Amino acid sequence: MHSPVQQPIGSGFTAASTIDDVIAGIDLTGRTAIVTGGYSGIGIETTRALAAAGAQVIIPARDVARAQKSLAGALGPVTGVEVVAMDLMDPASIDRFTGAFLESGRALDILVNSAGIMAAPLARDARGFESHFATNHLGHFQLTTRLLPALRRAEKGARVVNVAAMAHRLSPVVFDDLHFERRGYDPLMAYAQSKTANILFTVELDRRERDAGVRAFALHPGAIFTPLSRHVSQEVLLESRTLDENGKPVIDPASGRKTPAQGASTSVWCATSPQLAGLGGLYCENNEVSPLLDPVDGTGAESADGESGGVDTDAAAQGYPVGVAPHAVDPDAATRLWELSEKLVTHAR
Repeated sequence: MHSPVQQPIGSGFTAASTIDDVIAGIDLTGRTAIVTGGYSGIGIETTRALAAAGAQVIIPARDVARAQKSLAGALGPVTGVEVVAMDLMDPASIDRFTGAFLESGRALDILVNSAGIMAAPLARDARGFESHFATNHLGHFQLTTRLLPALRRAEKGARVVNVAAMAHRLSPVVFDDLHFERRGYDPLMAYAQSKTANILFTVELDRRERDAGVRAFALHPGAIFTPLSRHVSQEVLLESRTLDENGKPVIDPASGRKTPAQGASTSVWCATSPQLAGLGGLYCENNEVSPLLDPVDGTGAESADGESGGVDTDAAAQGYPVGVAPHAVDPDAATRLWELSEKLVTHAR
């Protein structure tokens, strides 16, 4: 049985809403946020919004100097933003980062898991785990669970936001072959599986931690041309209308093609909006809770490019319906993934 709250709440925002729209009037003074991938793409817009609202933002990064340069170029001199070394593919690195944060005694109010890879060639980490699953899911699972003591300390309750994608519709978590050891490797299917894992993680995290004041949300940001697209061919980007014939990003929120500031808005809304008070374990799109797709009639079937879509409900007739696939919010699969992930993150550490 799926949660009955996986349905729109009437937020009043749209696919065209930006970070400035959703953060308006929200004061985060005295709050601490961690944003993975917070120096690139939609992550840097998330950082911009949270810092502007008064939050202290910590950005874990594999290459600290590169991250600092990117932030300086995009944000200029900004107070309240700190870059700290961490690599999502390196369990020991995650332990060092989380250990130092916990030793500081600070509470963690917001954790936005925004970093990730997409459609990358087959690669494995030192444990032999496929790179999309290792980076997009396991790295964030380890980071989040190690930070739970700090999240529980947040006086006004904490939120964990996992940036997933509409591509989750293309694949469930294939528990019998997570790492493509017995099936042919497909970079898009590897990405899709990891995005389903992000949503299942959200469901189980919220179930386990809501009584401690920690709520979790997952989301599809839209189709945005960012460095995340670096492994996608120019031909595919043109065919999917992510880029126009001149190689420029197509901006059309009604079809899910957004600017980074529009794409980041749902992350910021999930992290801060009072409209979500008392809610959790939900998948969102366009600053709104998404409905559950009907697996029988195929409502919300994936578009040809596997990533476009994520629009307002009134745009569904245009062929870009919103919604989350039932396999991504299945509570039994969520529990199974959590228990398996606990074992995997201790493997060869």
